[in-house]
Amino acid sequence: MTPSSRRAFRRAMPRMCGALALAVVAGCSASPPVAQAGPAPVIEPMVLEEIPHDPAAFTQGFEIDGSVLYEGTGLAGESQMRQLDPGAGTVARAVDMPGDYFGEGITVVGDTIWQLTYQDGVAVEWDKTTMAPVREVPLSGEGWGLCYDGRRLIRSDGTSRLTFHDPVSFSEIGGVDVSDDGAQLKGLNELECVDGQVWANVWPTNNIARIDPSSGAVTLLVNAAPLRDRGIPPTAQVLNGIAHVQGDEFLVTGKYWPTTFRVRLGG
Repeated sequence: MTPSSRRAFRRAMPRMCGALALAVVAGCSASPPVAQAGPAPVIEPMVLEEIPHDPAAFTQGFEIDGSVLYEGTGLAGESQMRQLDPGAGTVARAVDMPGDYFGEGITVVGDTIWQLTYQDGVAVEWDKTTMAPVREVPLSGEGWGLCYDGRRLIRSDGTSRLTFHDPVSFSEIGGVDVSDDGAQLKGLNELECVDGQVWANVWPTNNIARIDPSSGAVTLLVNAAPLRDRGIPPTAQVLNGIAHVQGDEFLVTGKYWPTTFRVRLGG
């Protein structure tokens, strides 16, 4: 390029950038283009296996740890912490919650299990080996779902809010509001933390949402309504229970459901 050509090119650059800005903002700026918001894609679960489930279980929490499937059940005076065989669905052990509490979500943290209560104002810590309650800590607001992402506990309370807790003290350390395409997603219920994402049952629907906890954005919606057509009686209540198996495979069930489904949730 000749000196005169370089001078002409420099004079033209502001006009070129102005014209290109509407189409290719990044061409004249160091900032990356901003992705446009949009509704989360919707998929249906692929059923891989049907496993028996206690139809008397008011399922509130569901999580696999090693070879054991832990299940927390609810209702005042009837709530339990249970150990199940994940392949057969049989209950190996069941222990009543203390205090006639209304049990909610559960999650395993090392050698302990945390279990929420609905409106009793406490969270209960269990010894995973002995299945004995160790302590109770204050809980502000309602407890619905709970999971552990390796750094913090993540709790739902039936709203669009996910609250973060310290896994040892249970003190609140932050939170995020959840939305799909800018609209609040309320009714967040039973939770499962997997690979930095949070999977949440959405009460009182048959939907499961995958949530990015760093932004609160819903990145995938699972329409699990077809599962009810596989022998779930109309008297059974809502879908509620997500346990990660491996990869994109999960166990899902519901309150008073006679079946647990091993499913693939791609997307």
